[in-house]
Order: sequence, then structure tokens, then C-alpha cells
Amino acid sequence: MRFIVMHKLDKHSEAGLPPTRELMAAVGKLIAEGAASGVFLSGEGLQPSSTRTRLSFSSGHCTRTEGPYSGSNELIAWFAMIQVKSKDEAVDWGRRLGEVMGDVDIEVGQVKDPWHLGVCPEPEDAPMRFLLLRKAGAASMSPEQLAGLEKLTEEMTKAGVFLLAERLQPSSQGARLRSSGGKRSVIDGPFAESKELIGGYAIIRVNSKAEAIEWASGFAQVLSSANTEGLVEMDILPLHQI
Repeated sequence: MRFIVMHKLDKHSEAGLPPTRELMAAVGKLIAEGAASGVFLSGEGLQPSSTRTRLSFSSGHCTRTEGPYSGSNELIAWFAMIQVKSKDEAVDWGRRLGEVMGDVDIEVGQVKDPWHLGVCPEPEDAPMRFLLLRKAGAASMSPEQLAGLEKLTEEMTKAGVFLLAERLQPSSQGARLRSSGGKRSVIDGPFAESKELIGGYAIIRVNSKAEAIEWASGFAQVLSSANTEGLVEMDILPLHQI
């Protein structure tokens, strides 16, 4: 089973401050061990909300809001990663996505690349990676919308911008983990909403929800060691299988 573990944005990362060397080393060790065991599949961090754009669609109209902003309904139902030359291009694809999906909220957020973390110099004319995050809503997609999404994905692929997409299962199948001071609490779904902005994610392959929670607990301990607020919150949701 594949799960997505989404950690929330904290004040440090929201301020755009780089992670400490100690945190990068600890996360790197966790990822290396997870990859070697076949548990860790992929993961990314997101830039702060001040760099993001929110597109809200209602009755054929689109409202664009630039960050920074606080969270409202931050449960995620679907996301795609694209590689483009500018934020404007990413927002254009996000707008087209919303036009296909109907009355939805789409968040456009840039992914952190190694040069954003100070690991290496930024290459000249480096491509920019963005996540298009579709927020969860009560209505499911119609067959026409699903067909439109498939067509748009094909167009993205032909344009050379599409990297991947994932569809999350409902929050009723997941759990929410809070970790602070070495203690944790786990709440099973469903969740009405999450008001904390997504700071990043990891996709893992495990045998059960319980194993996903255990892996996320280790991840949370690593993050909380560098979190001045002392609290780390994560949503753990199964992905639709491929």
C-alpha cells in the first residue's frame, strides 16, 4: 500500500529560512534508510505561502489570491507536479486544471530544489517545479470532468511539463499525527478540514496504515527536534493504487 505523509508548514519554513545542517543530515539519513528498505518512494518540500497562488473557481469564475495567507480548507484530494519556466506558466496550467475540475480550489506552490536549500549553486535557466494542489470538496468529479482531466494531462505530457500526479483517498481512510516533546497523539479520520498549510510530503510503501503511522512518527521526531514551536502535525492518507 502507498501512503502520503504530509507535514504542515511551521513558522520557520513559512519565514523562508533554510533548514539547519543538522536537520538536513537527519532527514537525509531517514530518507536513505527508507529508500534502502523500499519504504520511501519520493518526497518534496514546498516554498512558503508568500510565494504561492490560490485559484478559487465558482460557477465558471476564477478568483486569484496571492500569498502569504493562512490556511482554510487544506485537505488535499489530488495533486500534480509540473516543470515549467515561470510561475506565470504554472498558474496558467493551474487555471486550466480548475476549469476542467469545476468548483474547486487549486493551490500553485513551488517545490524546493537543492539550490533553494544551499546544497548546490542554482543552474543557469534552471526549470521550476510546481505542485498543483486540488483541495478536497464534497462533490466527486463527473465522468465528463475525468475525461477532461485525462485530456489535459495528455496535453501537459506532450508539452513536456507533466512530471507526476497522485489521487488521495478520503480522510476517512487516514490519520492525523501530532508530535511534541517526544509524545504523540493519533486521530483517525474522517477530518472535516485542516487549517494548516502543507509544508511538504513523503510517499511511502508499507503493508498497513499502522506501519505508515510508525514511519510518520519517526519523521515527526526528526522534524520536531528542529521545530522551535515544538509541535509537528502530519496527515497520513492512502493513495489510490497504480
